[in-house]
Order: sequence, then C-alpha cells, then structure tokens
Amino acid sequence: MSAATVGVVIATRNRATRLLATLDRLTALPERPPILVVDNASDDGTRARLADRFPEVRVLGLPANRGALARNDGVQALSARYIAFSDDDSWWAPGSLAAAAGLMEAHPRLGLLAARTLVGEARTPDPLNHVLADSPAPARDGLPGPPVLGFLGCAAVVRRSAFLSAGGYHPLLFFGAEETLLAYDLTAAGWHVCYAPQITAVHQPATGPRPSRGTLVRRNEVLTAWLRRPLPVALRQTWRLARDAPREGAARHAFAQLLPRLPAAVRGRRPLPDDVEAHVRRLELSHAAR
Repeated sequence: MSAATVGVVIATRNRATRLLATLDRLTALPERPPILVVDNASDDGTRARLADRFPEVRVLGLPANRGALARNDGVQALSARYIAFSDDDSWWAPGSLAAAAGLMEAHPRLGLLAARTLVGEARTPDPLNHVLADSPAPARDGLPGPPVLGFLGCAAVVRRSAFLSAGGYHPLLFFGAEETLLAYDLTAAGWHVCYAPQITAVHQPATGPRPSRGTLVRRNEVLTAWLRRPLPVALRQTWRLARDAPREGAARHAFAQLLPRLPAAVRGRRPLPDDVEAHVRRLELSHAAR
C-alpha cells in the first residue's frame, strides 16, 4: 500500500490532550498514513499544541464549529484514495488501514467499511459489532462482510470518490446518529456498505454522562425519516416524539430542535429506492425482535 492510498481524517474540538494521545498512536502505525486534523474552532490551544508536538500532521482550522461536517471538509482537503475516520479519542490497530485498502482495491463498488471496534483499556468489543455482524440484509457474494446500514463514525473507512458523490454527512444533522443517513445514501447510490471484522478500531471515550446525546439522536432519527423514509414512517416517528415530549426531557428538547429544521428536511426529501427501504424495514423488524 502506497503512502497516498489511505489517509486519516480526525475532527476535533477542545480536546487537545486526548487528541495528542491519539496522534501518538496514529503516527506510530506501520502504514504511516497522511493525517489531517480538522479543528472545529477550538479555543483550548489545540492548533498551537499540534504545531509544537506533531509538525508533520496537517491541520485544517475551521472558523466555526461545523460538527460532523468537519469530516466533509477533511475528505475534500485530503486527496488519498481511501479515508479512515478517527475521533480524537479513537485510533486504528496496526495493519488495519493496509487491510482496509486491500479490501477496497479488491471490491471496486465497496464504498464504506465498518470496522470491528474495541472499547477502553480492556479492549472490550463494542456491542455494535454483534449488531452489524448479525445484519439481516441478504449476503452479497464476494463482499468481505455482511451489508449494513449503520456504522460507528470513528471506526469507518470510505472510498473518497463514493463519499463525495453521496454528499458526505448531511448538513441538517450536525451531530448525533448522523452515520445512518450516510449509509442510506451510499447504498441508494449503488455503493456497498459492509461490516469488516478484519479491520479494527480502538475507541477510548471519556467517562461520564453526555446529557445532550439523547436529544441529538432522537432529533436526527426523525429528521432522517423525513429526508429518506416513506411519509407514513416520518409522520409516525414525529408523532412518537411529540407524544413523549411532555414527560421526557430529551424528547422535549429534541422536538423543540426538530421543528425549525422540518421545512428544510421536507425540501430535501429523497425517498430511498424500494430495495434499500426493504433493507431498512428488515433491520427494524430484526431490532424489534431482540
């Protein structure tokens, strides 16, 4: 694998100490990938500390926090054929990037690989690994793993051309379950998205509560339904959120954030092809049966 085949994009904001520890790992990889850090307008000295400690790492400084769209900016700026995403608290196991590039080379319609993820100091398998491995989607001959319609944002490798042609992460979602819509769009465009346990990412998230996470996820699940799912599905999910809002704080905040975004979601509606929608419905039935 040539040095220019696969690169790493990291989006960060105000987590310089964790980012430096992550870069210690990534810069030591045997693949020696080019690394681009996209800084979402940090004010904790991130850029100065990077310049001092890792002068070989490229930094793209954004004037404002663009959330997940920082990854789009990174893919635009990094010309590697394949892009591995990391967060400032995640990195790739040695050899995984070379393996991912090899899989992409062998499968020209493979748009995204979802890696096996290990969590924390104990390297505990992320529960999402099991969910992805048990995908109910029909298997496709020759693919390195089962087709999926979801992934962990810090544990994915994309074909740059596929990512850009699908539009990358959607601007309406910002952060929170934004990966699902990208998986939908790649699949709808004819790219394969699959789980590849042959490649491994390590995620070491900070401990402690994330009070806004539930709000963002619930808001974005409904927005995704309006953007890509049949109208009855979008209406049903909106009704459920409105029903829960009076008694659940996360639902109440999610509904309040949803309302001003709904007109843009309606304007941006592009329902999934029938075969992809059928895949989504199989997933929903599978999850309901768990």
